[in-house]
Amino acid sequence: MTRSPDYPIDPMFTQRWSPRAFDGQAMDDHDLKTIMEAARWAPSCYNYQPWRFIFIHREDARWDASIGVLDAFNQQWAKHASALIFVVSDTLMGPSEDRLAPSHFHSFDAGAAWAHMSLQANRIGYHMRAMAGVDYARAPEVLRLPTRFKLQIAVAVGRQTTPEHLPDMMQKDEVLTPRRPLQDTIFEGVFAVTEN
Repeated sequence: MTRSPDYPIDPMFTQRWSPRAFDGQAMDDHDLKTIMEAARWAPSCYNYQPWRFIFIHREDARWDASIGVLDAFNQQWAKHASALIFVVSDTLMGPSEDRLAPSHFHSFDAGAAWAHMSLQANRIGYHMRAMAGVDYARAPEVLRLPTRFKLQIAVAVGRQTTPEHLPDMMQKDEVLTPRRPLQDTIFEGVFAVTEN
């Protein structure tokens, strides 16, 4: 399938997608940090930049423990990635450590950073797939995450390969996915969806 936008946009948006079939090759640290550098430049409320990234190369001694915080479904394919990135965000914000208050937009800002990472990865020949299938109770201990930080998502990074090593049920899904038409997504003035 090919993706055709309803309006003219940069092809990087339609070419980006999230495969599960990775080749497991070692990833150059410079490439991984280039991807995270793109995320550093994402917009954020008050320029607070609440995102943080915990990354693990597959050669790292912590790889098995990191893969182990994913659910069983995601472990089947993510073990072939070149690296994992855990996207976390600071739930507090303020002008100083003694004047902190809850942030109501840290998740939104971290999502913007993830989008930057994903687009940059594609630009340099990699793909990324985000995973919500994580043991959110156990992961903070494994990642040594301070309590004020929230784990948002885990991301597998690597070079795409053919899907033969994936379980049969995943192979059929290893295709570009469509998007609903823009007209079904945008509303002028008020939200106008009829509830069923």
